[in-house]
Amino acid sequence: MNKNNNHIIAPSLLAADFANLKNELKLCNDSKAEWLHLDIMDQQFVPNLSFGPAVVKSIRPHSNLFFDVHLMVSNPFDMLPAFINAGADAISFHIETTEPRFTFPPKIIINTIKKNNLRCGIAIKPSTPFKVIEKYLSFIDYIVIMSVEPGFGGQSFIPSTLEKISSIDKILKDKKIRDKIAIQIDGGIKLHNAKDVIDAGADILVVGSEVFKSENPIETINEMYNL
Repeated sequence: MNKNNNHIIAPSLLAADFANLKNELKLCNDSKAEWLHLDIMDQQFVPNLSFGPAVVKSIRPHSNLFFDVHLMVSNPFDMLPAFINAGADAISFHIETTEPRFTFPPKIIINTIKKNNLRCGIAIKPSTPFKVIEKYLSFIDYIVIMSVEPGFGGQSFIPSTLEKISSIDKILKDKKIRDKIAIQIDGGIKLHNAKDVIDAGADILVVGSEVFKSENPIETINEMYNL
């Protein structure tokens, strides 16, 4: 999955300085980071509003990073074409937007993402049990475990997430599909807790304010790879 180590650091653009976006992107490009995490919020599924496909499309020519689009939106299916065309490499959506209402069945969303040769992930809120997504495991590439309530950056990591990661890691191993599905953790990741998250079984760490608010973002990203 990656070339640096046994985990991937994915800087979250949500925490960047949008008045200086090109430079913030360059910091990520110049670091060991391989993924760029793009939080899309619609002020409906979550209380915040972030950015749309036009921003993703505008930065795509300026980076070779793997663009990881996280749809925190109430109707992910309708947004898929725009982000696929904008240059996404992977798209994750929240199971809570589809279960149990099934505005669009998860399989339709997954199939649309996969048939466009993108990786597909399913995200779950802190309170959502893993069993809700178990029936979709054979169709997806990664699981996004939210370690904060989705909607805003800069929140504190929920400690019980570590147990959730370990539990999911064990389930995937027991099902003999651990090598096919990555575990991504999103929210509150800092230098002081990143190793615990990795040790619990995480493959991909989404890191926002810890990177972009630090004095040396490149050094912070690289340090996380050396944990």
